[in-house]
Amino acid sequence: MTDYMNMVEVALTDEQPLKLILKGWMEEGVGIVAVVYATTDSNKARKRIKELASAANEENYYMVYSVPFDTDLTQIGHYPSIAISKEDFE
Repeated sequence: MTDYMNMVEVALTDEQPLKLILKGWMEEGVGIVAVVYATTDSNKARKRIKELASAANEENYYMVYSVPFDTDLTQIGHYPSIAISKEDFE
């Protein structure tokens, strides 16, 4: 869990202006990822990820990303995505 919290903190304190919270889950054997929150306010993102993570269960996974505006996100090193498998929720 420490690695997860470190990754969240890095995204929350990164200089890029847009903070995205993604949710990953499995539905009928298919991994689904959705953007569930977007803000330019790091404090709001911090509060929201804490709320989501505290309410999360083994069926949901959340991650925060910090991204620039007006950028083709596929052209940056690691764009917002979550690779999930059923084992991630066990």
